Amino acid sequence: MTANLPWLPAVLALAHVLLSVVAILFISARRRPTTAIAWALLIIFVPYLGALAFFLVGFSRLPRRRREKQREVSRAILDRTEGLDRVGHRDEWPAWLGSAVRLNEELGALPMVGGTRAELIDDYDAAIAAIVADIDTAEQYVHVEFFILTLDATTEPFFAALERARARGVTVRVLSDHLMSILYPPRKATLGRLAAMGAEWHGMLPLRPLRGQWQRPDLRNHRKLVVIDGRVGHTGSQNMIAAHYGKKKAIRRGLRWKEVMVRLEGPVVRELDAVFVTDWFSETDELLPLDTSPVVLPDDPTLLDAQVLPSGPSFENDNNLKLYTTLIHKAEKQVSITSPYFVPDESIQLAIITAASRGLLVELYVSEIGDQFFVYHAQRSYYEDLLRAGVRIYLYQAPTVLHSKHFTIDDDVSVVGSSNMDIRSFSLNMEVSVMVQGAEFVQRMRAIEATYRAHSRELSLDEWVRRPWPEKARDSLARLTSSLQ
Repeated sequence: MTANLPWLPAVLALAHVLLSVVAILFISARRRPTTAIAWALLIIFVPYLGALAFFLVGFSRLPRRRREKQREVSRAILDRTEGLDRVGHRDEWPAWLGSAVRLNEELGALPMVGGTRAELIDDYDAAIAAIVADIDTAEQYVHVEFFILTLDATTEPFFAALERARARGVTVRVLSDHLMSILYPPRKATLGRLAAMGAEWHGMLPLRPLRGQWQRPDLRNHRKLVVIDGRVGHTGSQNMIAAHYGKKKAIRRGLRWKEVMVRLEGPVVRELDAVFVTDWFSETDELLPLDTSPVVLPDDPTLLDAQVLPSGPSFENDNNLKLYTTLIHKAEKQVSITSPYFVPDESIQLAIITAASRGLLVELYVSEIGDQFFVYHAQRSYYEDLLRAGVRIYLYQAPTVLHSKHFTIDDDVSVVGSSNMDIRSFSLNMEVSVMVQGAEFVQRMRAIEATYRAHSRELSLDEWVRRPWPEKARDSLARLTSSLQ
């Protein structure tokens, strides 16, 4: 064939060069160097498949209209309620916290607020029971938002509570991730139950190209939250599904996910509800009213200061990445991190290693086993550098999958929410975090971390460097895939 078309190889070679040059110039714009290099190399060495992969999953921001909706709600929040930005214990903050609070407010439009009651719940069934009890007190509305929402034996009480609320005339609005609702059956039974009770459900970030609803498929809404009447809120790491996630392989292996949720009362619940209102507006074009009644803080020294930080591809900045990096650099005594999927970008990894090198106690709690092959092996590739810097790594023993997502800084500040310490949560997933200031709350979080240590084994550098070379190879290869985002 080339004999008849002698010019074809030259044309293909020229097309390859032009594609590579265009890719390098286009991809390098506003991307981390490691990400840009990974994509460029893929396109150079596997040109056409690499280019196709990039156009499918290479764009890390949501469509413009979606981002405009985020800005619209952010502007409404900035014209916020009188007194919402009051805090009760500013004089007790560590000197460095004020700048982190200011950063959060600039990124997510939500201030630090006082008057907060916060209860940590680290038992799977107890977390659902607490949500059910609060739904049974609802008088006006229940707002539900979960990455995974499935009707099963474990979640039946939750759906029954929503039914009772609807029978009382309470408005029930439900959001769950569109793709996860397909991947985690029974979709028909779940949505049928919601429809039968009169709840209004919408899928988040739907993938319906024929309806003009399309974005990068792996940009997902990973948030988990419930708000009742603007009085009580729940958020954290736990999805509304059985603790084995309904996975046949997990059931055979006896796996069970370990979670942490936080129950909130006080003005901070308005901020959590604002996150729901934003997502509801994005999916329905209906902008629900925000609570603008004046805030008066009760005179109670036991109440805490808290700030909600939404993040994700609807924002122009990696909000949670900036917060987490700032807090780790500000730490003076201790940093304790729990993350089931630990695939940090360069800034987080450097901040953690620097903290350990400064002589701080730095702890990382992760699972001994993984439920996602590439993420599990990618995160293991970071352990050696951490161990050499003095980071103490605790492996939560099987068959439990440690799925909690939180960290503590010194004796003053905790962050808990839906966000992992990984590149996906920093750039690709929509997440929600709550930063809480208060020594008592940190102590409660440290008590949970102590239970992790009791069920973990500490990883040593000597053990790690002696692991078999096939494991090292898998870890290194998986790490390369983490940069393709």
